[in-house]
Amino acid sequence: MSGTPGPAPSRSAAELSLALVGATDSLICVVDGAGRILLVNPALERFTGRPATDLRERVLWDVLVVPEERALARVAVADAVVGGSLIPAEVEWLAAGDVRRRVALHTSVLADGDGRPYATAFVGADVTEQREREALSHRQASTDPLTGVYNRRVVFAGLQQHLDAEKGDGCGLLFCDVDQFKSVNDRHGHAAGDQLLVELAARLQRLSGPDDIVARLGGDEFVLLTPGTDPAALQGLARRITRGMREPVQTSVGPVSVGVSVGSATGRTGDDPDELMARADRDMYGSKTRRRRTRPRTPQVTVRIPG
Repeated sequence: MSGTPGPAPSRSAAELSLALVGATDSLICVVDGAGRILLVNPALERFTGRPATDLRERVLWDVLVVPEERALARVAVADAVVGGSLIPAEVEWLAAGDVRRRVALHTSVLADGDGRPYATAFVGADVTEQREREALSHRQASTDPLTGVYNRRVVFAGLQQHLDAEKGDGCGLLFCDVDQFKSVNDRHGHAAGDQLLVELAARLQRLSGPDDIVARLGGDEFVLLTPGTDPAALQGLARRITRGMREPVQTSVGPVSVGVSVGSATGRTGDDPDELMARADRDMYGSKTRRRRTRPRTPQVTVRIPG
């Protein structure tokens, strides 16, 4: 029948292998035990922006590997050809213009007919965009979109970990509520209220330790989870936070001053996360009530517009 393709011409295995190496979008690179590049394919040429003639005989870590991973690459390549550990599954390689790209690697050791290894073959895939999408998805699932601190999901996961009856170590929890926040929104609008929350969240992070979790539960409520069950240390942290929140916050309507009521509770292994959160919440309301009794009834929100 006219137009029907005829049988494919016979090709040797070597020809098919070369055709595959040339046609694939995977990044292919073969190096010897000293790291000298023996073979690259067109996809790697496009990735680096360099022709094969400029890559062959160059050392792998001089042209592809990021500076902080070069020592690791030297050891890994030397080990690979003597039957040691292979290259890590994901690395950073330098693309055209020295742009860092995340590359997922599969490595294989090439051996001669007598089984003696002589080279390492890399087959890579540029997964930079995929990893960025995954990181963005993780951030969206774990952080508060307004303030950038963690969300309720993360703090409860932390509570479950610290309070686990078998593997936990206990923790302290501070429950923070912004005083007179509704007055800020009512007087100056939600934009000023949002700016206030963003700055207060940033202050909480600055006041927290490297192992602490700062999270926004919603509205004007924040919590800080800290490892350890020392009530005195937790109260000291609560006092530092209370003082640290008094400084006026610069907003689009001028400096806004508010206070923060802080409640605390310590949890030991085997405690229920919801119950610990409720205890810290109740203590916060007790603190807020005491503050109201010792303050004038007028809202404690001051705004100074630069003249």
